[in-house]
Amino acid sequence: MTIFIVSVLAFLVPYITEGDPVRAIIRSRVAELAIDQETVDRLRISLGLDRPLVVQYMGWLKNAVEGDFGYSYMSRQPVAGLIGRAFLISLTLASSALIFAFLVSIPLGTIAALREGKLADNIVIFVTQCFVAAPEYWLAPVGILIFALYLGWLPSAGWRDMSSMILPSLVLSLRPMAYFTRVMRAAMIDVLRAPYLVAARSRGLSVVQAIARHGLRNSISPVITVFAMWMASLLGGSLIVEVIFSIPGTGRLMYDAVVGRDIPLMQGSFVCLVGLAVIITTVTDVVYVLLNPTVRLAHGR
Repeated sequence: MTIFIVSVLAFLVPYITEGDPVRAIIRSRVAELAIDQETVDRLRISLGLDRPLVVQYMGWLKNAVEGDFGYSYMSRQPVAGLIGRAFLISLTLASSALIFAFLVSIPLGTIAALREGKLADNIVIFVTQCFVAAPEYWLAPVGILIFALYLGWLPSAGWRDMSSMILPSLVLSLRPMAYFTRVMRAAMIDVLRAPYLVAARSRGLSVVQAIARHGLRNSISPVITVFAMWMASLLGGSLIVEVIFSIPGTGRLMYDAVVGRDIPLMQGSFVCLVGLAVIITTVTDVVYVLLNPTVRLAHGR
């Protein structure tokens, strides 16, 4: 139902925006301000935009279910192929950024929880708050200035090899790392005060052993939920990072589609990304139940 509603909205959005999409398509191809009406009418008919909206939507929905979102107005290539190539790039970028953030946030959040109220905890809170407040449109140029221009360690833009991934992935990982760390800290503090962990300590286990055997899985569960939310968001493309670093991912693809008034590309990208987000959140709910025994017990499973 969610995907169906989104498909309706995705189909209607280009038609309720200002301007004639047919004229925008012609202008993007020939760069002329004066366009004769005969050319506009001929292109409108060839694209099927002269038919009633209901008829257009039913035909578009039938093809979309079969995986055919039509052809891009700008590049005249299949939309499905463009989305697929851009998605693989965004998947690589988002996965590398979030995995790095996850691996760093687990020990940081645990250390902060073990040192609650002390210097280490205060430092972690301060640093993560700085990363939460720092936007990507500021972090990305600063990263380029330091690591690309001054030090010359990494390329400043493009998507060619592994070295091209490092800087945009690092920039993209800082904010989710801050959120993961704070969620991990709060969850670990609750775990450290839980009766089952106190009982484990009373049986002679050290703090590290008790956390590794009994506490880590329960404290990681909320982080996984937040991880999935960020993954669904970043797979939609981090527009700012992809534009600044000239990365041809889904964010840049949708940006170009909106600027160029490429209706099939806008519609296909929107529906695919929302559908992917629905799948990710559903899988996350299943994984959360598997990791947290209390949820299974609450439902009698």
